Amino acid sequence: MRKFLVVLDDSRECLNAMRFAAMRASHTGGGVEILAVVEPEEFNHWIGVGDIMREEARERIHAHFEVFAKWMRDKQNVDPELVIREGEPIAEILAQVKDDNDIGVLVLGASTDSKAGPGPLVTQLTRSAGSLDIPITIVPGDLSKERLEAIT
Repeated sequence: MRKFLVVLDDSRECLNAMRFAAMRASHTGGGVEILAVVEPEEFNHWIGVGDIMREEARERIHAHFEVFAKWMRDKQNVDPELVIREGEPIAEILAQVKDDNDIGVLVLGASTDSKAGPGPLVTQLTRSAGSLDIPITIVPGDLSKERLEAIT
């Protein structure tokens, strides 16, 4: 089964990327894989404090995932899977695409902030697009739910 890989982070545009991935998976018989990346610099403290922060980050990720997963299961009949990796986001996204042959599309949300550009993930990953084995779909962060439903 072809899976849509979407990145879970704290950005506003993440929501539209999640919606798009779930709707496309629902309409095409695919699946959704949600990737969360815990960055290492968050844990450059004393060993015990770093371990506690790492566990708190994982708990936060699981809580956010459950919100998206419930919506995907209830509204789109898609049961997403969660993958958590530790490292630099771009490297871990590329590694996940390489490690999971079922991933068919990488879905990213683009920021609506015209001064800041489309966002760091979109900017950096589009530079690597030519070396990826899968297409990247970039979903505008300000698309309405109705417009997303119409195009998926």
